[in-house]
Amino acid sequence: MSLSSPVPAHHPVPSVPPHRRVAAVIVLAPVLVALALWAFAWPAARTAPRDLPLGVAGPAAATAPLEQRLQDREGAFALHRYADEPAAREAVEDREVYGAVVVTEQGPKLLTASAASPLVAQMLRQAVADPASAPGARATTVDVVPAAAGDPRGAAVNASVLPLALAGIGTGAAVTLLGLRGVRAVAALVVSAALAGGVAAALAQSWLEAVPGNWWAVAGTFGLAALAMGAAVAGLAALAGRAGLGLGTLLIMLLGNPFSGASSAPEMLPEPTGAIGQWLPPGAGVSLLRSVSFFDGAAGTGPALTLAWWAALGLGAVLLAGALKRRTRTAEPAPGQSPVAVG
Repeated sequence: MSLSSPVPAHHPVPSVPPHRRVAAVIVLAPVLVALALWAFAWPAARTAPRDLPLGVAGPAAATAPLEQRLQDREGAFALHRYADEPAAREAVEDREVYGAVVVTEQGPKLLTASAASPLVAQMLRQAVADPASAPGARATTVDVVPAAAGDPRGAAVNASVLPLALAGIGTGAAVTLLGLRGVRAVAALVVSAALAGGVAAALAQSWLEAVPGNWWAVAGTFGLAALAMGAAVAGLAALAGRAGLGLGTLLIMLLGNPFSGASSAPEMLPEPTGAIGQWLPPGAGVSLLRSVSFFDGAAGTGPALTLAWWAALGLGAVLLAGALKRRTRTAEPAPGQSPVAVG
């Protein structure tokens, strides 16, 4: 006597009625507008310093009034105290603080780093020049780490977020829609990200002269950011199909892009969007690019690790989904083959 399991019948999936599809489109438009305005307009409209790292240097008796006035600005600054100007300057160069106020006998001196954020440097100049912060004294300003001469406002660095996000989403979607799986998908993602990094470095540094530093380090940063975004989208799509593709696009474009702090700084965004943005590839990519280009890699370890684990998790998900797909195909009987008899 032999037993065989019957072949399960395939029932057609019922189609969605036309009136429901029309209703879905009608509802989708205002929802997307609301999400986009929340993600982009809300942080832009609420840009202000929130525990922004700022150094204060000089004798304790001389800096005490200044510290008190800065602390009275309702949590705008997180003050770091340094013994003298060289220590404060080193802190700015190491990206421990965005700037520092040095109290000297000739008056206050403001150390800034426009390379870290031109907007923050301008805001610090206004804050220190405010009579409420330094009454009766006019501070001199020294830009310790200036922005590139070819891009003094940092526009090229800010504008790099959107192209990299589009490249990552496009690559991840292409790998998914073309049906690439496993090692082939990983190879496509890695090679395309490396080429994207080289093209971005050629344009931003070699042509626009907006991003200084070692060319290969800059290209590697661009490439790692593109790989992290592309792998995240492809990995989510490999595990969850179209829903994963939509989720990856949402994370990169609708959250990662506006929460990156590229045009200001993470500490200038409403909480907790600044922190969230640094855990997503666009924000980590901008932070690493600034560290590599202007600060000799200072404070770049965290953003580099964030990009690395996004890339590793995404590529791992692609490989896992490919392995599961191969196992499923192996387990299924070939077309026309009768089930294996038992007994």
